[in-house]
Amino acid sequence: MKAMTVSNAFFRRFLMVVAASVAMSAAYVPASVAQTPTVALPDFTGIVEKADPAVVNIRTTATVPVRGPGPGGGGDPYELFRWFFGPDFQPPGPGGQSPTPRQRPQPSQPEERTVPRGVGSGFFISDDGFILTNNHVVVDATDIYVTLTDGREFKAKVIGTDERTDVALIKIEAKDMIPLVIGDPKKLKKGQWVLAIGSPFGLDSTVTSGIVSAIGRDTGEYLPFIQTDVAVNPGNSGGPLINLDGEVVGINSQIISRSGGFMGISLAIPIDEAMRVVDQLRATGKVTRGRVGVQIGEVGKDVAEAIGLPKAEGALVSSVEAEGPAEEAGVQPGDVILKFNNEPIKRWSDLPRIVGETKPGTRANMEVWRKGKSMTLSVKVGEIPTEKAAAAGKKPAPAPEVTNALGLGVVDVPADVQKKLRIKGGVQVKVAEGAAAKAGLQEGDIVLALNDTDVTGAKQFATLVGKLDKSRAAGLLVRRGDQTQWVAVPASK
Repeated sequence: MKAMTVSNAFFRRFLMVVAASVAMSAAYVPASVAQTPTVALPDFTGIVEKADPAVVNIRTTATVPVRGPGPGGGGDPYELFRWFFGPDFQPPGPGGQSPTPRQRPQPSQPEERTVPRGVGSGFFISDDGFILTNNHVVVDATDIYVTLTDGREFKAKVIGTDERTDVALIKIEAKDMIPLVIGDPKKLKKGQWVLAIGSPFGLDSTVTSGIVSAIGRDTGEYLPFIQTDVAVNPGNSGGPLINLDGEVVGINSQIISRSGGFMGISLAIPIDEAMRVVDQLRATGKVTRGRVGVQIGEVGKDVAEAIGLPKAEGALVSSVEAEGPAEEAGVQPGDVILKFNNEPIKRWSDLPRIVGETKPGTRANMEVWRKGKSMTLSVKVGEIPTEKAAAAGKKPAPAPEVTNALGLGVVDVPADVQKKLRIKGGVQVKVAEGAAAKAGLQEGDIVLALNDTDVTGAKQFATLVGKLDKSRAAGLLVRRGDQTQWVAVPASK
């Protein structure tokens, strides 16, 4: 017991020494450390209170056909049995007789019904009812309904849409609405707080917060996006991205996800780009964009060094459209476009946006790098056809005629394919029948020569086949992929 008492006394003295040492250490903490300010998280309540009334819930409906009973959609209750057992199926009835065709219920015209199509978000940009949202929220909708935060619901009409930027402008017949203030997305910085307001999964007036993760995120689309870690889910599309000043800086448009739900990366359309689209939609209901007719790619550091370019910037021209604006201006494959209309092309993806914003029909100066020096070319900007116009302008290519002698249907080889394969002329096989099929030819093969004559096109090929000696096989020089070989094809008599 005595030893235990001594140990306890020692332990108490030890604790007193330690406590005194800690107190002395705290007294000598450097001022720079002791006075480090504590940064509080921002209070979003004031921002939300002002912005929330400007954000709307959008739901859309679609009209779909209603099928009647049976696979054919008609009204005959025994149609299903006839579909399985044949048209002579005799259904049970009084006296074992089946109804005659005239007695059977006749198929009625297909009926239609209206079904919910989807939900999204939007926000007012003017007090007279103009609403900005995403194209994919309203496209193909039969009816569009807008619900305000106070519970009022309006039917909206589409003023115009733009598929390339995924922007849509709709309007409701209402006055004294509360619009959001348009901000400047160019002032955004990584790490800055932003908010999203919308209707994820139909839960309207939902607020989420996060930070800006990246600026000018290029995903291969027409516009560079604002990347954030704000929780955005299906139904948030079309809602605003808001900065700490309560200004809208973007339209929430996409998420990068493997599950279909939020996984930490969301993308917003910069509001300045969207408003440029809105100006055209309000004026004409459509968007016109400029084009110059080039295919472009990135300028790598090794390429820049090889061609003497001071910086790895600009857009590398990989091909030039035949008879397009760029070809007429003298642009060549291998050129690097450094500036367009005095705007520098820092990244290759800048060029489509800058050219697209240029009014078709105007002339623009284009600075290009060629053979170790820069030069300025003047190009007359063309116009990109709208999606509908492009689709309407496409005529189905006529089916190639099958020659009787070889069983081949061919077309001219496109110029870009010739360039890629480093060939001149030739014809591309679209149909292979009879002797040609038996010899192993198939669709996609390219015929470069027939016997001892080079093939220059489909018309010339048809003439050569017409003059063949049908008593012996014809020799075709055929390219498939990277391989070229001679193929013997007997000519039919």
